[in-house]
Amino acid sequence: MKTMASYPYKVREIENIFIPMRDGAQLAARIWLPEEAERTPMPAIMEYIPYRKRDLTRGRDATNHAYMAGHGYVCVRVDMRGSGDSDGVITDEYTQQEQQDGVDAIEWLSQQSWCDGNVGMMGISWGGFNSLQVAAHQPPALKAIISICSSDDLYADNMHYMGGCLLGDNLSEATVMFAFNSLPPDPAIVGDRWRDMWLERMDCSGLWLESWLGHQRRDAYWTTSSVCEYYDAIKCPVYAIGGWADGFTNTVLRLLEHLDVPRKGLIGPWGHKYPHQGMPGPAIGFLQEAVRWWDYWLKGIENGIMDEPSVRAWLQDSVPPEASYDERPGRWISEPHWPSDNIHQAYYGLGRYALNPMAGEANATDSSNTTSGSQADEKAISVQSPLSVGLFAGKWCSYAATPDLPGDQREEDGGSLVFTSPPLEEPLEIFGVASLSLEISANKPQGMLAVRLSDVAPDGKATRVTYGLLNLSHRDSDANPEPMVPNQRYRVQVALNGIAQRFPVGHQLRISVSTSYWPLAWLPPESVQVDVYPQNSQLTLPVRPPREEDEALAPFAEPEGGEPIETTTLAPSEHNWCLHRDLAAKKSVLEVINDQGNFRIDEIGTEIHRSNREWYTTVEDEFTSARGETYTERCFKRDDWNAEVYTRTVLSCSSEYFFIHAQLDAYEDDYRIFSKNWEKVIPRDNL
Repeated sequence: MKTMASYPYKVREIENIFIPMRDGAQLAARIWLPEEAERTPMPAIMEYIPYRKRDLTRGRDATNHAYMAGHGYVCVRVDMRGSGDSDGVITDEYTQQEQQDGVDAIEWLSQQSWCDGNVGMMGISWGGFNSLQVAAHQPPALKAIISICSSDDLYADNMHYMGGCLLGDNLSEATVMFAFNSLPPDPAIVGDRWRDMWLERMDCSGLWLESWLGHQRRDAYWTTSSVCEYYDAIKCPVYAIGGWADGFTNTVLRLLEHLDVPRKGLIGPWGHKYPHQGMPGPAIGFLQEAVRWWDYWLKGIENGIMDEPSVRAWLQDSVPPEASYDERPGRWISEPHWPSDNIHQAYYGLGRYALNPMAGEANATDSSNTTSGSQADEKAISVQSPLSVGLFAGKWCSYAATPDLPGDQREEDGGSLVFTSPPLEEPLEIFGVASLSLEISANKPQGMLAVRLSDVAPDGKATRVTYGLLNLSHRDSDANPEPMVPNQRYRVQVALNGIAQRFPVGHQLRISVSTSYWPLAWLPPESVQVDVYPQNSQLTLPVRPPREEDEALAPFAEPEGGEPIETTTLAPSEHNWCLHRDLAAKKSVLEVINDQGNFRIDEIGTEIHRSNREWYTTVEDEFTSARGETYTERCFKRDDWNAEVYTRTVLSCSSEYFFIHAQLDAYEDDYRIFSKNWEKVIPRDNL
């Protein structure tokens, strides 16, 4: 990434300022102020997240906000209530209090002497979520947003549940927030009250995993802040951005389809990263693109950005399976609007272990209906997967803490029901959402299906292209799940995550169906055999023929950013995924290591250590042996300030209950000043 040493506008940084809320609380903010704005007011851009602007996001903030400020915007990075150096306690994600505070902060920004009254909001992940949510409150000064790697549906397309299945990321994300919520503010900003604020946070923030696991179906807990429930409340322009290796990509296509405001979409090959830092690459000049968006909507500059295609996406080429990629080969494609008339549905029938193109329209498959079977000679194919299926699935959402992408699917296919097409006689390109309709029966009332679409090369290596999950009790409804009647036949549909992919000549399509996918998804309460009736099942693919217009697309600029902050490495980082198999004990343990080492932020003199470790364990074929354990370390040290926080969380289960054990220990100057344990039992609700 090219570092910009000079900008059109000279920028002054304000290390901290407190923004008053309507109830008297104050939110801490860091500001990048173009000096010209003190004479001629300019628009403001707000990023509003709980990840500590003083230290932990300081490097990223310097890259992003200094750049946009240098191009004529007052950039404001706000710590949410209960995080960083702000007042209060954060008790959950995406609360109404959080959204109200965001509205208050925008109003305050618009009234400052250096702001011309126009405000934009931008963020990735949490900041992308609440950009959409705050926009739905329609604060008058908010004129446009950029939402990156976010979701419009907190239940069905988030890190908690997928197709009604409990995701492993539910535990890991709860662990991340358990650590963040237990961190102290910086005494250099808040003064002597820092210790009291710290103790209040640790005592009152709560165990979020309990809340998330306590709502296993789609209820008001999830829908209240899911903007898919009220798209029409968003009145300002929206730029929605994601990456194919990210967990939230489907949101981009849904927002394009359902919002009734000026909007654009962009999907690259990236994981959970800003596109100018995107991995896998190629990264793009995202900050230049952001400035163009702000120039058009906040300054009224006619730069043609809204004359360009509604959506651009990276069409991925075929690659051998790897758990990590520096780059994904491919090309940019575009559509003038979404859904696109340039994409048609192609259907593939399921034979006995074969996948064959079908002529004509799809078979009628109503997932809400049971079936009695119409052909006396039709035969079912059974699948009852071992618990090893899923160990090479990678992470639900790649954070570029590689190797966290799926490996060779042949190791997974051995425990799956597999349908493979003949070698392709001409290239096939898809863009959009694929789905698999199945007629099934099961021998138990509770079960799940994991469906994978893979690209099989002539040498047999299989690269996962996309996948989907379905809790079979959620086959008709996430809000009102119902167990299956054993041995009764049902039609179900499994939606796969959106993708743009090219399959070359000579390669084969493969659909793989398994009844487990651990630890990406939590296991059903017991092993289940699912019978698939291929005669009444089919795959639907969104086929997009190549278009000449793609060749005329203007290339994105190379990545640019502000000057990086200076840091000193004190201990190296370590990122790895390790699979441990104990053949004597019949135990498998997947260990995830995300240790960011020790480093010092030279500008403020703070030394930081961050480490997360996760272990996912099963024994033999015992479904109730599933166990997830996480451990985090967070240490901050400077002069006479030395604060350490350690958390441990264990999630296990029986066939009827989930069991949570969690512990939090905090130290100041090597003395333990806080300790708390949690023991929770939560009934399984059709899960």
